[in-house]
Amino acid sequence: MRHRVKKLKLSRNEGERKALLRALVCSLLKEESIVTTVVKAKVARREVDRLVTLAKTDNLHHRRLAYRFLQDRRLVKKLFEDIALRFKDNHGGVTRVLKLGKFRRGDGAPLGILELVVKKERKKVKRIRKKEPHVKTKKEVKKDIEKREKIEKKERPPRGRFRENIRKIFKKERDAL
Repeated sequence: MRHRVKKLKLSRNEGERKALLRALVCSLLKEESIVTTVVKAKVARREVDRLVTLAKTDNLHHRRLAYRFLQDRRLVKKLFEDIALRFKDNHGGVTRVLKLGKFRRGDGAPLGILELVVKKERKKVKRIRKKEPHVKTKKEVKKDIEKREKIEKKERPPRGRFRENIRKIFKKERDAL
């Protein structure tokens, strides 16, 4: 009987399961968003939430516990100095699993995205707007048209040569495409 057993085995023995979870968690902390199966994402979510909660109090013991799981000093540093500060006010719910609606080609397993809820803030680029719109002169309009024509001429692929080359390869007409 499986009373009060909360772990999913993921069809692996203990060592393989630990290695899989470690790889998933490490790649999530590095990239902050990964695509995997929904079941693996739900299992890895638990470990990531536990590590981020651990990292909220920064002391040597908690760093050692995190290192015991992650086994990468750079990731432990990133976890404690970057990720934990972003989730300082959150009490749980650090990650989310979104179902993609796609299925893996080999076995049909449903795919999902495992990501951190609060992502890095990207720098906003200020756009400078002109107060008065610039009116183009006739010369500028002609130059723009010439540039477009040059680009269109360069991008057009040659027409009809493919079939001619195939016909040369196959000498008989009935063999040609």
